Formats: sequence, structure tokens, C-alpha cells
Amino acid sequence: MPLRVGDPAPDLTLPDTHGSPVTLSELRGAPVVLVFVPFAFSGVCTGELCELRDNIELFDSAGARLLVVSCDPTYALRAWAEQEGYGFDLLSDFWPHGQAATAYGVFDTERGRAVRGSFLVDADGVIRWAVVNPPGQARDLAGYRTALAAL
Repeated sequence: MPLRVGDPAPDLTLPDTHGSPVTLSELRGAPVVLVFVPFAFSGVCTGELCELRDNIELFDSAGARLLVVSCDPTYALRAWAEQEGYGFDLLSDFWPHGQAATAYGVFDTERGRAVRGSFLVDADGVIRWAVVNPPGQARDLAGYRTALAAL
């Protein structure tokens, strides 16, 4: 079951596209938006992240750090980020496989991937907004806009 608004955000430490660890609790003091995606290079995921890339000022103006999490290995995520010009961090939840997605209640054990879940974590580490979409359904940018404006 996905986490809900008001829940404390589980801590996570995941490697970025260069293998450097990123720890959520070390980012306290500013909001963080966690975006779980099923697969690198897939059509819907690429469309969603390109929309976020093209609207990064929404996150920047709110002082929010955008972190995208996928169960893909770091090498695939690095190639995807380079191909699409993503200027935000892509984190690998590859091993232990899906551990972060499981902690957030968005791991699909049958398919070995994350589902489309997004979580706004406030500066104190509390979830202030969450949305989980079914397979194939992209998240709406307006949801991010509304959540960030409410900070």
C-alpha cells in the first residue's frame, strides 16, 4: 500500500547515474519530490520526465529537489539522462531490487518494477502530497504544480 499524506517519508540511499549515493535524510531542510518510474527509455516514462525537464522551474522556484527513482541499473539511467538531457538526479533502485519502491508502497512484485508514484516530502521529512497512477497512465503536471504551490 502506498504511503499517504502525513506519513513520515522512509529514508533511502540510492546511487545516482555516476554511482554516488544520494540519501534522502541528508536533504532535509528543503522539499524533495520523489518520482518513481517503471522503466528507462519507455514511452510514457520518457514523456513524463521530458515534461518535468521542460518545467523544471516549478521545482526550482519552490526550492524543491527532484529525484527520479527507477529499478533500472545506473548505466541505463545514465544513458537515458544523457540522451534526454535530464538535469535532475536519476537514482537506481536496482539492488537490493526495488527496496526503495517497496518502502514507498509502489513496487510491483509481479513485474519487478516500480509503479508510477510521486511523493512530495517536506523539509521535515513528512509526505505532503502523493499520487499513484495505474500502468500506462502518465501523471499530470498540474498535480505537481498544485502540490508545490501549497508548500
